[in-house]
Amino acid sequence: MGLTKSEIFTEQQNRIADLAKAFAHPARVAILQLLIARKACVCGDLVDELPLAQPTVSQHLKELKRIGIIHGEIDPPRVCYCINEKVWEEAKQTFGTLLDSFIVEPAACCS
Repeated sequence: MGLTKSEIFTEQQNRIADLAKAFAHPARVAILQLLIARKACVCGDLVDELPLAQPTVSQHLKELKRIGIIHGEIDPPRVCYCINEKVWEEAKQTFGTLLDSFIVEPAACCS
């Protein structure tokens, strides 16, 4: 059995890619912005807040939850979601470190 592409990269590289995936679709960004704006767990139907169908919202929530950037509690008929502060801080640190690792030097530019 062959390797999957993700297996050839480090755990850190795979985690950075996962965290980036949380921001890689405008629907997920809108969900995160909604949760941030509320500054609390959102209970109820997020579909009412977004111009998307229920299955689409559910898929994006599932992906955000898989990545760990949101918490979700399902206690039918209520479903509550909020930002996972620990993972949010991880993402801030990870992207800050990655972006800060490139230092622009005039002589190093291609143009």
